[in-house]
Amino acid sequence: MISNPIYDPYLILTKVYSEGAHVKQAIADTYIEELYRSRTVRIVYGVLENDGYLSYCIKHYAPKAPKLAVRTILKISLYMILFMEKSRYMVTDNAVELCKKLGKSGVSGFVNAFLRKFDREEILLPAGDEGLAVKYSFPLFAVKKIKEAYGDRAKSILSASSKGVTVRFERNEEKYLDKEHLETPFPHVYIFKNFVREEGFFAGDYTFQSVGSVAICDLVPSCEKLLDACAAPGGKSVLLAKRCKKVISTELHEHRVCLITQYKQRMGKENVTEMQADATAEKSEFLEAFDGVLCDVPCSGFGTFAENPDIKLKGDTLIELNKTQIAILENCRKYVKRGGTLTYSTCSLFREENDDIVGQFLKKHTDFERVEIDSPLDHLKTEYGLQFLPDTAYGAGFYVAQLRKK
Repeated sequence: MISNPIYDPYLILTKVYSEGAHVKQAIADTYIEELYRSRTVRIVYGVLENDGYLSYCIKHYAPKAPKLAVRTILKISLYMILFMEKSRYMVTDNAVELCKKLGKSGVSGFVNAFLRKFDREEILLPAGDEGLAVKYSFPLFAVKKIKEAYGDRAKSILSASSKGVTVRFERNEEKYLDKEHLETPFPHVYIFKNFVREEGFFAGDYTFQSVGSVAICDLVPSCEKLLDACAAPGGKSVLLAKRCKKVISTELHEHRVCLITQYKQRMGKENVTEMQADATAEKSEFLEAFDGVLCDVPCSGFGTFAENPDIKLKGDTLIELNKTQIAILENCRKYVKRGGTLTYSTCSLFREENDDIVGQFLKKHTDFERVEIDSPLDHLKTEYGLQFLPDTAYGAGFYVAQLRKK
């Protein structure tokens, strides 16, 4: 029996759209026909990357918004027709068949008529920022902020894409470098067009770690005792354990602490100690106990859209996130010894989560001062730190600032 190419993507995207699941977790939690896994993953990511545009297309041809299940089927179908150049008739037949399989025979006629009638040439984008939001499938608030901050570079940022899978090697990298890859400015870190996990991963020969995560670690000074205050899944803690004698890794939720445990065990790092702790709540035994503290705080995540296209489904939650970011910095400053460093990082493109937070902190706490930092990865220097942008940093957008306790 020939597999319906819409079915598996539909199952995964339903979890993302209706349950708010992260795309990577939704894929991991869904049974997928292995023979067609690469096709399914491509469709899922493609639909999410173009969600705003596909939604606009549906709205143009269906003034009355279809229910979520039908919208999801239409988005997958349109993606296959517009971006994968699949036969309209094949896609339409599969979409109609899936409607019937899901017990939605009543809408199969609508789906059939919609897909047969659809014409890309009739879709005219709005002018200005709204047009950019539709074209690049970004929420309007994000487009406005990116345009305001980066001017003519906005389109380049909005259209940035992932350059592949970033792999950091502990050993035996020569076994893998015959595969197509890009070198990064960091030793033993490469970006592969395709990289399939095998036994070397479980043996700790290598790990998958974003170039942004590696770049942040590169800026944290070597020290005797380091606190990684928002550490899961553990990649930064494990990498920094090579330069710091002792690393304490904390996470708010127990299941995320388990991720750190699994990571450090796989990579054989015995000098990492993980524990459950709230980074906003004072822990008396941590007071002035660390030479270095890393706060890679919860943020909007809009710098990671090339790797996590479901980020673009988010609304504007910056005010609430700012409260958490400030609370973490306010608390974790107490853990830094005199002369020690406090490193603040986000995977955000927005000043409100970056320089504004650091500037507010420095004005309030004059016992801390800004440290001049630099990175071999392309970046912009901001008032207080470094901003990395996805169009020149291999698809990664993030921010780092470093402060020293006088």
